[in-house]
Amino acid sequence: MNGITLPILGAAVGVAASLVVVAFKATITFAGLPLVGLDSEDFESLPTVATVLLPLAGAVIIGALLTRMSAEDRRTGIAHVLERLDRHQGHLPLRNALVQFFGGAGALAAGLSGGREGPAIHLGAATSSLVGQAFGLSNERIRLLVACGAAAAITTSFHTPVAAIVFTLEVLMMQWAIGSFIPVILAVAAATVVSRTMFLHTPDLVIPQMGSQSTLDLAYVAFAGFAIGAIAAGFILAVRFFAGLDRYPFLFRAMIAGAITACAAIFVPAVLGVGYDTINLALAGQLVLSGLLLIAVTKLIASAACIGLGIPVGVIGPTLVIGAACGGILFHLTLAMSPESTASLAFYVMLGMAAMLAATLRAPLAAVVVVLELTMDAGVILPAMVIVVIATWTTSRVFRQRSVFLTMLGALGLERPSTKRRRT
Repeated sequence: MNGITLPILGAAVGVAASLVVVAFKATITFAGLPLVGLDSEDFESLPTVATVLLPLAGAVIIGALLTRMSAEDRRTGIAHVLERLDRHQGHLPLRNALVQFFGGAGALAAGLSGGREGPAIHLGAATSSLVGQAFGLSNERIRLLVACGAAAAITTSFHTPVAAIVFTLEVLMMQWAIGSFIPVILAVAAATVVSRTMFLHTPDLVIPQMGSQSTLDLAYVAFAGFAIGAIAAGFILAVRFFAGLDRYPFLFRAMIAGAITACAAIFVPAVLGVGYDTINLALAGQLVLSGLLLIAVTKLIASAACIGLGIPVGVIGPTLVIGAACGGILFHLTLAMSPESTASLAFYVMLGMAAMLAATLRAPLAAVVVVLELTMDAGVILPAMVIVVIATWTTSRVFRQRSVFLTMLGALGLERPSTKRRRT
């Protein structure tokens, strides 16, 4: 195919990837109908017995179904996409995508702690890769289609089209070639049309007004950057610890993940599932300081366990929930130290999300763009850049941690070729 048809194919795979993600989200909702109804996040309304048994049962079922598969066939998520881009020129297998679709939907419907954006990116990338393979495209063009599908999946799942483009080029492709922009932009535009047509454009997060900020607030923002950078490093280390248990049978590891999630849910039901409803409560100021502390700790442990032990869930959702809770905690500390501060709680919650996202995923530019797109407030750009840069620097330079994706690949002995010589 020539250069004229490649952008058209990019738009086409954008539509295909968006439809797959729509089906994935619908499957999560459908699977959870008997317990939580149409609100797939409403685990808090369940009785305590259900919040314990649900993740346990989900983990056992997933473990039993996947235990006979090879470790390679069970690999899912963004780390899997990165590995296939590096070692297999973007050729993603159908089997892994099926594991991601049904395993990820089942895990999230059962309340296992994780995100849906990582699975969505895998599904979008796999859809576009399979299209490219079917057309017999060159490896270079298949890699570009993978970027198109991944970006389309992000904007369908999270409704941030510009951040979807930036994240794809910054984290997945790690390049900014001009030739990559047009097909990826067309894919995102096509996916946005699909999501709006299917009435899925309603955002998951309800963002209130940020309020004004003073120069003094930047000092507290800088401190928050160091604190959240340290927390992000702890999260990455926890994922590495659990990923290092891959010597045990998968069924046993899945049961551990389910048990940890169930134990956490006894005290904090909000730990179950993705947790966007928890972020909305934090943004609205409906969570007290003790509740924010419990959510931050339990979500970090439960999500690290599920991700590291191989449950097919994503990383992005948990980082946002943990970051939101940390931002809320830092707001209360700031208010105690400086009652004259004019910054709102929502301001700190949004910055906490951005900092945790940037430091954990090593995606600082994408994190700043996410905040700008979600808030539509240019006044948040400067503090967002400050906290993102400091948090990322703290995680990478002070604690010497790589992104959670590279950490997971390293724990599995799948070091990226580009990082074997220089660990960053």
